Amino acid sequence: MSIDVEDWFQVGAFEKVIDRRDWDTLESRVEANTDAALAQFAAAGVQATFFTLGWIAARHPALMRRIVAGGHELASHGWDHARVFTMTPERFRDDLARARGALEDATGQAVTGYRAPSFSIDARTPWAHGILADAGYAYSSSVAPVRHDHYGWVDSPRRMHRPIAGSDLIEWPITLARVAGRDVPAGGGFFRLLPNMVVDRAVRRSNVRDAHPAMFYFHPWEIDPGQPRVTRAPIRSRLRHYSRLPAMAGKLDRLLASHRWGRVDAIVAAQAATL
Repeated sequence: MSIDVEDWFQVGAFEKVIDRRDWDTLESRVEANTDAALAQFAAAGVQATFFTLGWIAARHPALMRRIVAGGHELASHGWDHARVFTMTPERFRDDLARARGALEDATGQAVTGYRAPSFSIDARTPWAHGILADAGYAYSSSVAPVRHDHYGWVDSPRRMHRPIAGSDLIEWPITLARVAGRDVPAGGGFFRLLPNMVVDRAVRRSNVRDAHPAMFYFHPWEIDPGQPRVTRAPIRSRLRHYSRLPAMAGKLDRLLASHRWGRVDAIVAAQAATL
């Protein structure tokens, strides 16, 4: 179980209409929304991994400590949601170091996991996994093996694997669901839009038939139907971001109750010897 901790104004859907320089002037809702997710996890007895922006950690260190105190893993989501394929290798190294510094300063806990914003490690970034390995990360969950207008590496393996020969680094891609002959991520906006049974089936297929742990993800803003509306964003972006927000908390409760979930680092460690 994983959650990508970013605020409503930091998402890829709004990156062309909300300037990063304006972020500190906007209403922050990430702390309340993440606390709501923590409460849902506690009620379900689930421990998860929180892939968190360094920008958030620097402004909400007490929230980072609550995440860790709840028994969850704190991992990196980069500094400010810049996609990896927009960076040079040098900038990527700097982004990793800055984000990790903020996360570790907030909690005193080592950060060993990483998820690229918008699953933006793909065929355009053949150097990214090497940089993660050099930086000492144990795992990445940064690849979506699908075709999508915002992300995707369709030829990448769909199972947990070692992307660099001779390296201990593990990549765990997100789990896919099959819908009308098309593969889509079994999480995030697709989870909000699809019936629970579609994602349930995808999780069970991965866990049981394929004998490979499923990877689910969502965002704190997805359980916040009261968030501000960005009316100047393109209609497609607004539909993706706002559709079925009121249904999300209930859908998530049902999913949490339907399967066994755990922290990414613990599951990676348990699977490492088989890879």
